[in-house]
Amino acid sequence: MAQNSTKTDDLRQKSDDQLSEELTTLKREQFNLRFQAATNQLEAPARIREVRRTIAKIKTLQTERSKRSDADAKAKA
Repeated sequence: MAQNSTKTDDLRQKSDDQLSEELTTLKREQFNLRFQAATNQLEAPARIREVRRTIAKIKTLQTERSKRSDADAKAKA
């Protein structure tokens, strides 16, 4: 479990642009892993789960940041 929180902490340190880049990279990797699985060439099946969960973490962080910025904008208005 400690490794997951460290990974989340690392993601929190990244800027919005860096998170978007990471998301794009992971989605591309996810596609490649699904393709490998379909053609029975997948060497690390656990990687699919790991990538999927990291994508979810990034999307959650992006949503949190978006809601926070919306709330800040409303508070200032």
